[in-house]
Amino acid sequence: MTSDSLTPEQRAELLRAILKSPSYRLAYHDAEFMRDEDLRPVRLQLELLKPESYLRENHIDSTIVVYGSARVLSPVEAQKRFDEASDYLANHPGDAQAEQSFKVAQRHVHYSRYYEEARRFSYLISQRFQADNPCQFVVVTGGGPGIMEAGNRGAFDAGAKSIGLNITLPHEQVPNPFITPTLCFHFHYFALRKMHFMLRARALVAFPGGFGTLDELFEALTLVQTEKMSRMPIILVGRDYWSRLIDFDFMVEEGMISQADRELVTVVETAEEILSLLEAFYANCADRPFPGEPV
Repeated sequence: MTSDSLTPEQRAELLRAILKSPSYRLAYHDAEFMRDEDLRPVRLQLELLKPESYLRENHIDSTIVVYGSARVLSPVEAQKRFDEASDYLANHPGDAQAEQSFKVAQRHVHYSRYYEEARRFSYLISQRFQADNPCQFVVVTGGGPGIMEAGNRGAFDAGAKSIGLNITLPHEQVPNPFITPTLCFHFHYFALRKMHFMLRARALVAFPGGFGTLDELFEALTLVQTEKMSRMPIILVGRDYWSRLIDFDFMVEEGMISQADRELVTVVETAEEILSLLEAFYANCADRPFPGEPV
């Protein structure tokens, strides 16, 4: 068969084959192509650029980063689970699994106070700095449940904006419903998500958490220690939890960090203490005053 012998129907079929070919798709419409290993640098760039574009459109100038466990429950949910576990244990005395579930429920009740403290801090900071729609000290969280939800929820209660930086995980994590819709982002790469956490950060507040919280905390500490970013308040909430988990004084004694490094971290208990620390820190920063305060 030659081209001269083709019927109109055959020509049309050949054209359809060309138009259906993946090679003919516009590159940015070709999802399969975009997933190619060679396109990783482009995907990294897109994860940097897309959130940045939305943050600028929303005039986000500075942020407060709130970290903490996704497993911390609200006081209402924690009490509900405790009551269920208590009833089950009462009906199954001596059951090892029931006893373990009861102990876990007790811990949920214990740590639920930090959910409420995170929510209250976010409410207070958002109400203070977004009352007239400026975008200073906007709360940013990982966008998931637990402490993250509490942080976004406090801003929501104050009628303020907040940011959620969600990430693809093996067990898919959906955003909590309290994030400002145009400020909720979905990441594949932890590295780019970390960058967006720090780009506008004016303080970091870490509530009790696990590996993810520790990862983000020490990332920030290292950036400040090595002067890759300006010094900012790094505040841990929950003295009992953090004093048992990390012994910074021991690290100083052993010569692994300096006393100046130790002073990068402050441990508190309440939302009011966090606010006081932020005010004190920025009162002494002539080049970076507390938002809304005169220079």
